[in-house]
Amino acid sequence: MTSPLQGLYNWYRQTLRNPKYRWWVILGTLAYLVMPFDVVPDFLPLFGQLDDALLVSLLVAEVSQVLIDRVSNKKVNRTDDKADTTVAEEVEVKAVPLD
Repeated sequence: MTSPLQGLYNWYRQTLRNPKYRWWVILGTLAYLVMPFDVVPDFLPLFGQLDDALLVSLLVAEVSQVLIDRVSNKKVNRTDDKADTTVAEEVEVKAVPLD
């Protein structure tokens, strides 16, 4: 059984990885960081900034993972395209003994 916090984290990751909602999640996260109303208010000495720092680190980690996946998929597609266009050529080699 997952905790509510784990469920929220999984929802955030899955929604961010969906291209249809990705920019809405990023903009919503940035708006939350700028708004004066937080789950934990920013005027509390340590805890006020802690939720913002965790959210920023989560956003950066997930966006970077999405970018890494996109770059690796482009590399795989590019190598697949090159592999399909190459034509196998038969080369005949005659062996010559060295004296």
